Amino acid sequence: MGSRKRVVVTGGAGFLGSFLCERLLSEGHEVLCVDNFYTGAKRNITHLLTEPYFELIRHDVTFPLYVEVDEIYNLACPASPIHYQRDPVQTTKTSVHGAINMLGLAKRLGAKIFQASTSEVYGDPVEHPQRESYWGNVNPIGLRSCYDESKRCAETLFFDYHRQHGLKIKVARIFNTYGPRMHPEDGRVISNFVLQALRGEDITIYGDGEQTRSFCFYSDLLEGIVRLMDTKNEVTGPINIGNPREFSMIELAKQVIHLTGSKSLVVHQRLPADDPKQRRPDVSRAKELLDWEPKVSLEEGLKQTIAYFQRLREDGVIA
Repeated sequence: MGSRKRVVVTGGAGFLGSFLCERLLSEGHEVLCVDNFYTGAKRNITHLLTEPYFELIRHDVTFPLYVEVDEIYNLACPASPIHYQRDPVQTTKTSVHGAINMLGLAKRLGAKIFQASTSEVYGDPVEHPQRESYWGNVNPIGLRSCYDESKRCAETLFFDYHRQHGLKIKVARIFNTYGPRMHPEDGRVISNFVLQALRGEDITIYGDGEQTRSFCFYSDLLEGIVRLMDTKNEVTGPINIGNPREFSMIELAKQVIHLTGSKSLVVHQRLPADDPKQRRPDVSRAKELLDWEPKVSLEEGLKQTIAYFQRLREDGVIA
């Protein structure tokens, strides 16, 4: 174990943030978890509250944060369409003002800072798979624009701070990630399918079901993030972190039905506006620069995710 670092994780009570807090604590660091609990859940970090090197602050990153730390992981922002479209102006503020505030903190402290960007910066891609050099195909005024464009702006800010102030930045473009602690009502395809199957409801597929996604298990994603943060300063990213294995929505639905033993039927509804037809990362840069690639199969990841949602139902957290 190296020297103990003081690390802040914004969005630290969320799905990925809580696991990142755990990971950093296990490596011997002090962790300051920052969350306003808009989509984060206290149940995700309750077990960490007794840890001597863990601290929780309820705070909204659209306001400045005054703390003393060595590293910053900026994960704060609602990441599912249902949540980020609920208050689109606030979503944009969280990504843009949040980035400005965290970059200002990093500048004052000389701290290294990580930005959780997203595959949504590629929009509905005409390049497949998506490489980091691809500029994207994004609707600037659509229903998803509050998330897509604000994340693109956050990347701009990170690289301008890097060029103008010499900030040590790391930017990862995160592709579809899943696992335990996903928000049950986030509207994402895996949580939707699993809960519908467990409840014996029809599984809803939008469009013809031939649109594809690539699904990365949370532990693989975190390994990529931590490896990126540990690279030399000249490695800034952006780097795609995701699973290059591609699945159609029909394939995913059948897998979930099989693993849950559900008798659910598949029904089709109209495709939402600006929903990408395909999304798959080119992870060549991650392999080259981080010696990273995903290890967990979709079947194994789904088993753990299904078990988590089953526990929530048994505990009465969800119906």
